[in-house]
Amino acid sequence: MKKYKVMMAFFLASEALFFVSLIVSYIYYNHGDASSTAKYLDIQKTGLFTIALILSSVTVHIAGSELDKGKRKIGWLVFTIILGSIFLVGQGIEYVHLYSLNITFKQNIFGSSFFTLTGFHGLHVLLGLIVLTIMAIMINSGSYRKVESKAFSSAIMYWHFVDGVWIVVFSVVYLWAIA
Repeated sequence: MKKYKVMMAFFLASEALFFVSLIVSYIYYNHGDASSTAKYLDIQKTGLFTIALILSSVTVHIAGSELDKGKRKIGWLVFTIILGSIFLVGQGIEYVHLYSLNITFKQNIFGSSFFTLTGFHGLHVLLGLIVLTIMAIMINSGSYRKVESKAFSSAIMYWHFVDGVWIVVFSVVYLWAIA
């Protein structure tokens, strides 16, 4: 395995540990609590935004494959950025909805753990979108070189990680809440 991939794997492992601690905390403080406000979550709407995020893993993979073949087109990468942005907008819509119901970060342990877990994930999505946008600008301007291909490979690993984390978060927060 190449050095940059090993370093990215170590970074993602450290991030995974942080997410595991947030998920375990969420489970510990929320499951089995009859007063939980998780019933106010919109699983159908969030499910649609989840599909957008999962599809973004497919599109970023295609973008990487196209670049590996020497094709310097950014269409798939732009599509990835759009899908990731749809997810973030969806998360924002859900936050506004919950705040309108007076479910806030300060209200109770559900609000604290929910907003911390999903907000931390949303921050990771935002950072990934920034990196992917920078890569799209570089590719489009013609300044993309072999050195940047390593960075783009790392960005793809990061994006797949963020998507994988969301599948776990969605399963724990949304699907387990209706079980």
